[in-house]
Amino acid sequence: MEDIQQQLADLRRRIARIDRKWTATPPPQPVADRKRAESRSFIEELLSGEIVRTAFGEHFEAEKLWERHRRHGSVDISDLADLPEDLLDALSGGAIARSHPFRWAFLDTETTGLAGGTGTCAFLIGVGSIEPEGFRLRQFFMRDFGEEASVLARLREYLERFDVLVTYNGKSYDQPLLETRYRLARARDPFSRMEHLDLLFGARRLWKLRLESCRLVDLETRVLGVEREGDLPGEMIPYCYFEFLRRQEAFRVVPIFHHNALDILSLACLTAIVPFAFRSPSEVNVRHGADLIGIARWLDQAERREEALQLFRRAVAMGLPDDLLFRTLWDVAALEKRLGREDAALAVISELAASRNPYCVRALEALAKHYERRESNFAMALEMTRGALALEDTPALRRREERLKLRLGKNAQRLL
Repeated sequence: MEDIQQQLADLRRRIARIDRKWTATPPPQPVADRKRAESRSFIEELLSGEIVRTAFGEHFEAEKLWERHRRHGSVDISDLADLPEDLLDALSGGAIARSHPFRWAFLDTETTGLAGGTGTCAFLIGVGSIEPEGFRLRQFFMRDFGEEASVLARLREYLERFDVLVTYNGKSYDQPLLETRYRLARARDPFSRMEHLDLLFGARRLWKLRLESCRLVDLETRVLGVEREGDLPGEMIPYCYFEFLRRQEAFRVVPIFHHNALDILSLACLTAIVPFAFRSPSEVNVRHGADLIGIARWLDQAERREEALQLFRRAVAMGLPDDLLFRTLWDVAALEKRLGREDAALAVISELAASRNPYCVRALEALAKHYERRESNFAMALEMTRGALALEDTPALRRREERLKLRLGKNAQRLL
């Protein structure tokens, strides 16, 4: 019995020694946790920023300032602060009648995929702002998925000082995505009180007839004159972020921050160009006639027909590719007719009917209608109809030909 008691006492002493050892020396940190901690601190060394703590946790934020004296392609950074308060009125359809440029937030996100839905999240959110010192960019970054609530809370707080949200394709992608993330986090989103201007729609109206692509990076090159060097392709961004999460190597996300920064700076500089075209169409300064057509069509839809007509005629004078030229002449004729200037419309239609083009048949048919209805010149109307039939044989033109032949026959009988 005494042996058993002795053995139990020895065992207790051994356990006590082990407890003292592990209490004095904390257990080694797992390798993955050490790499994660090193990576988080290393981000601060690679990028100018800080770890921000909120009621929902912490995340990383980076900041960058482009000073007033700098340029981004053809735009001076200092010009952004001098943009007029009513600049966005026309392009927004009156939704943003007046707002100071300092109250505009230029937003772009980098996400884990382009499919959307609840499985896609924005791991990097950049917000640019115009300030007296220049153009400032604040970037909110999730170092892992557990930091999303902290990022969203900080973003909502940061956007409180802005009235207008400016994006590029943000109405279709960025804002709905972020609204979904706020709903999943059971938090109120900051966008319901802000007016939203999606610059993509104005840019497409302005340049789609001349440029093959209206992607932001393409407009950056073709309009602003900026050529990116060593930029990370957009389709590689989700892969690089997932590699960062897997390997915890901070250098993998640095190109993503750079890509996001250039997107937002270019967005701001294009905002200094695109809305001006819609604010003062008659004063717009372009070198290509095709760039005027989109604005003219927009004016026509807004029933500002005289202004639209002036831009159409100016575009024709500047020179247009043949396919666009004939369509524009047809639009000019239609506008002249709606404005009650039949003679001016007839002159343009006659010009279209005189050469072979996609609108020649329609022009000949329009002339046939004019001679038949306005001048009762059935012989000339028949000649125009047969000219159209020679180019395109349709039942409607055949019926018109037969009707005109009958009317000419009746006139001939009356003369006898």
